[in-house]
Amino acid sequence: MKKTHQYEYARPALTVDIVVFALDENDLMVMLIQRDLDPFEGQWALPGGFVHIDETLEDAARRELQEETGLKDIYLEQLYTFGGLQRDPRERVVTVAYYALVNLAGHNVQANTDARNAAWFAMSELPELAFDHAMILQTAHERLRGKVRYQPIGFELLPEKFTLRQLQHLYEVILDRELDKRNFRKKVLSMEIVKETNEIEKDVAHRAARLFRFDKKTYDKLTKQGFHFEI
Repeated sequence: MKKTHQYEYARPALTVDIVVFALDENDLMVMLIQRDLDPFEGQWALPGGFVHIDETLEDAARRELQEETGLKDIYLEQLYTFGGLQRDPRERVVTVAYYALVNLAGHNVQANTDARNAAWFAMSELPELAFDHAMILQTAHERLRGKVRYQPIGFELLPEKFTLRQLQHLYEVILDRELDKRNFRKKVLSMEIVKETNEIEKDVAHRAARLFRFDKKTYDKLTKQGFHFEI
């Protein structure tokens, strides 16, 4: 196609970076990749990369995530745009950050492309991160803490069927505070967005607990009526 005009101003490069959260028995986890290229070769960073001219931002984020970690088909939401002048030593780079939520047990990770390694790290034991990725991660963590109070996105971190103990643990880890067991269960059950199944835990050392599932249909219906999920 023949060019009809030319931009007067230089244009910054555009990237995407993704903060992937998961939950284990003790901590909130985040997926990091070990860079195999300069700058910051060998240092840990968030998965991400440059946006191709023929793809959307979300498509770029999902492609980079799958290429560098093997993760795909997961909950993904746009977080914030970071455009500090010195955030990348190569050139002026603006990045659009996303955050993702996955069930740790249901996803295996495998490094590829320009990632030397990919691994889960506890939020309490993070290595030094490349670029401004520590700031991006902090912003994502704050968004998760805020949003989980009024929208049940945290269910993405759980298996399809879960116990109320697991659900309470999820909120305690994300909010970093203990919750009263009786009050928590009373409030959650009164919202009717979790439904009891006819199944119980299997192969556990403690007394087997009843399994529940998230009822998205009921949640969507209540949301249209002005319902808010508050813990």
